[in-house]
Amino acid sequence: MLTKSITCGLDGVRGYPVSVEAYVSNGMVAFDIVGLPSAAVKESRDRVRAAMINSGYEFPFGKVTVNLAPADVRKEGTSFELAVAVALISGKSSKPFQNLNSTMLLGELSLEGRLLPIRGALGMAITAVENGIQCLILPCENAKEVACIDGLQVYPAETLKQVCEHLTGEKHLQKQETLSFVDLQTTRPIRYDMREVKGQAMARAALEVAAAGGHNLLMVGVPGSGKTMLARCLPGILPPLSYEEALETTLIHSASGELPADSSLMTERPFRSPHHNTSMAAMIGGGAKARPGEVSLAHNGVLFLDELPEFQRNTLEALRQPIEDGFVSITRVSGQNQYPSRSMLVAGMNPCPCGNYGSKRKNCTCSASDIKRYLGRISGPLLDRLDIQVEMDAVTVEEIETSSLQEDSLTIRKRVIAARKRQLKRYHGTSIYCNAQLDQQGLEHWCHMEPTAKTLLMQAVDRFDMSMRAYARVRKVAMTIADLQEHDRITMQDMAKAIQFRNVDGRYWK
Repeated sequence: MLTKSITCGLDGVRGYPVSVEAYVSNGMVAFDIVGLPSAAVKESRDRVRAAMINSGYEFPFGKVTVNLAPADVRKEGTSFELAVAVALISGKSSKPFQNLNSTMLLGELSLEGRLLPIRGALGMAITAVENGIQCLILPCENAKEVACIDGLQVYPAETLKQVCEHLTGEKHLQKQETLSFVDLQTTRPIRYDMREVKGQAMARAALEVAAAGGHNLLMVGVPGSGKTMLARCLPGILPPLSYEEALETTLIHSASGELPADSSLMTERPFRSPHHNTSMAAMIGGGAKARPGEVSLAHNGVLFLDELPEFQRNTLEALRQPIEDGFVSITRVSGQNQYPSRSMLVAGMNPCPCGNYGSKRKNCTCSASDIKRYLGRISGPLLDRLDIQVEMDAVTVEEIETSSLQEDSLTIRKRVIAARKRQLKRYHGTSIYCNAQLDQQGLEHWCHMEPTAKTLLMQAVDRFDMSMRAYARVRKVAMTIADLQEHDRITMQDMAKAIQFRNVDGRYWK
């Protein structure tokens, strides 16, 4: 007796179709799973047996062999269990199972036969559509995650028995309605609003420019100057996620197991703030199964590194390639995966160990060698990749009490969205969607400067000894400032402001 069903495996953030072949023959009683199963897949034998018996089905007597094809790809996870159970049950059922060759079955089984949620359901649903599979049966907790996928009939189920009754036609499952991405987007209150930030006019302007162009940002200031608060306000002024961005972001969070149960597509940009003792594998990605790291979980959002010099040097240096290229490649013995990592890097740090160097209100107690050693933890190549650098001092109580009402995040977001629309129109037909993504060829083609602006930039390069990478990033920032001002070309005022956003590098590190 040979029966088949269809399920899906997970490779990185993408799925791949898996054919389940169940064969029962006479011989010594045994239950074997072949096809390069991992330890978790091998353990599913006991769960499948118990789930079938507790759901009222008889487990086949004899030698049971289950093959997971393709057999040369290692199978990880627990998403195969429902398909294995259905293949075994269909072989002994008196009623024929319908549409098994066009239905993908996903789900982990509990011992009592309930369907438990899996990770990577979104990637597997996309794989089903790409391979022409019409129906998808999966746990109820994963149903909202795939509600926006067109061209697929989704049937959420709670138990193994419900799945079998649906496939035999005894009692059909209720099909989930397909939702548009617009239906999922709801107006949520902004948790951290810019109106709560008192003073810090320079830092507020830098944050707006960073959001408008997708630029990386470094804030250097004394403790309590508002670096963390400003960073947490950044998602509130960023444009909302597009449907494509939401798919990419949700794929990564689903594959890594970060997506809560009963969650739909992510509609808010992620904000990741790892602790400074985070290892390189946790930051970049890796481990035995080459999972996504913090830099990928922040894709299309913000990666905030507070107390930047406290991070391990090798961890910070490993960030250079993902920041520059927008993706990270993880190679392990078990396989190789590539994860997107196009996020905004926002960093905050004190100027010295005591935190008061450069303050107008408090005296620094650090020696020159202490300050040099502290700042030396940040390498020049990493600094070059931080497009905007701004210095902050503490705000006095008098300034807080007497300052007028600040602009709120919604007002700033409107200007940011308008600037992003100008960029999308300018880069239409390309893979570029913000100024921070421009390469050298793109700079020459789109980043036009007035003669006075070009002269000012050349003078700044000579005076501040800028590297060519810093030179290119100043041009990108100037282009974003021009977009905010609705200028078609970079003016001298736009360039002057962009150069002003690079003053921290020369003041502290040179």
